[in-house]
Amino acid sequence: MLPFSILAVKPASRVLFNSFDFGLFLVSVYCLYWMIGRKKRRFQNVVLLLSSYVFYGLWDWRFLGLLIASSLIDFIAAKAIHNSDNKVSRKLWLAFSIFWNLGILITFKYFNFFIGSFAELFSLQLSVETYSIWNVIIPVGLSFYTFQTMSYTIDVFRRKQKPTKNLLEFCCFVAFFPQLVAGPIERANKLLPQFESQREFSLKNAKDGLRQILWGLFKKILVADKLGIAVTMVYNDPEAYGSLTLIYATVLFCFQIYCDFSGYTDIALGTAKLFGFKLSKNFHFPYLSQSITNLWQRWHITLTNWFTDYVYIPFVKSRKQVNFWSRGFGLLITMVLVGLWHGANWTFVAFGLFNGIVLVAERIPLNSKKYTLKKYLHSAPRIVPFIYVFIMAGIAAVFFRAENIDQAALILKRIFTLAPDDRISSLIGSKLWYFVIMIIAEMLTRKKDFPLQDIERFFPRPVRWVLYYILIFLIIRYAEPKEAFLYFQF
Repeated sequence: MLPFSILAVKPASRVLFNSFDFGLFLVSVYCLYWMIGRKKRRFQNVVLLLSSYVFYGLWDWRFLGLLIASSLIDFIAAKAIHNSDNKVSRKLWLAFSIFWNLGILITFKYFNFFIGSFAELFSLQLSVETYSIWNVIIPVGLSFYTFQTMSYTIDVFRRKQKPTKNLLEFCCFVAFFPQLVAGPIERANKLLPQFESQREFSLKNAKDGLRQILWGLFKKILVADKLGIAVTMVYNDPEAYGSLTLIYATVLFCFQIYCDFSGYTDIALGTAKLFGFKLSKNFHFPYLSQSITNLWQRWHITLTNWFTDYVYIPFVKSRKQVNFWSRGFGLLITMVLVGLWHGANWTFVAFGLFNGIVLVAERIPLNSKKYTLKKYLHSAPRIVPFIYVFIMAGIAAVFFRAENIDQAALILKRIFTLAPDDRISSLIGSKLWYFVIMIIAEMLTRKKDFPLQDIERFFPRPVRWVLYYILIFLIIRYAEPKEAFLYFQF
């Protein structure tokens, strides 16, 4: 089978959040930023913008032009939309913005997928060289910053957002390096005013930011990457493992991707705090959800909100009748697009479709009083929704992790046919204790943004510093070769 999907991005280790080089980059930018002084906000913004462009350019300088072009196009389009009272003109400018953003997204991320699927469908004999011009890596963060800039012009069109007159501040909003490559996907009405206002240095915020970065690195390096070793071993050869091992590996993957992405988010939020910014919360204990609907309200919150506001609600409102069927169809379409957003592969389409079917099923009225599965789960004993959510999330995770549909089908078949197993013990290692520690720490502090947030209230300074040094030592000592964050490829 031809490798039709676009090659996954392979970022340079020097700019990974979990690298020493990023640490040096961050310290340099931080010192320069606050040396300028809080009263020189414009120069601080210049430092942030140039630093963000350097940060992005180190991945692949050729794609820096796309980032700058998106910023300029949406800045101009938003101003034109706001200044025009002509409906046709406003719609044309909006269409231009959407066409640009979706155009580069489709070109770089989905072109090979569509061409390859078309060739397979009609049994065409195409070689990779036939369209080799498109065999390029995906510009890192493309799915994130295009959605962020697109939401800005849409909100201006809806008259929910006034366009900024300052190009510098808008470019900072688009390219802010802590959240540029993997979110959170910020709205202009929240992040843009922070570039327009004066930032005060806060020792409390600096400490809080550093602690959140430390916790994010712990989750990424000592938990996600360690779980990933066991998951990869099983998923690379699923036929060699039985039902229990495949279930175990799938559960580990559920936590791997959670620790990987929430770990990145902690680093992003912590880094932003160092510069006086507050980014949106992106996770809220998703595996404690009471339904899959609730899980999507707690997992990658900014992406869920984006698709809800700009895809699901407009689709449902466009229907002649707003009823269960129009909402259900809207959910299916939205979740398929959410799946496809994650990657150009049929496994992601299946991932989105499966989630869409479950979301619709949770809304089906079970009796004349419209008592739904979702309502039942929210009122059932706590163990019932916990088991249900993990089963549904686990099935979805198989599609998310599998290399192709055939492998996903094989894994699910071996799980549900209870294939014999005698190798599960080979996956259980001492390093999984970090995973246990992470679970306990987050459960005990689930009312906080992260476990180390209010550590000063519970431990004296010597104990705190011992804990910090232990975490730093473990992160440095046991870090494998630097692995990119999973969501960097989206």
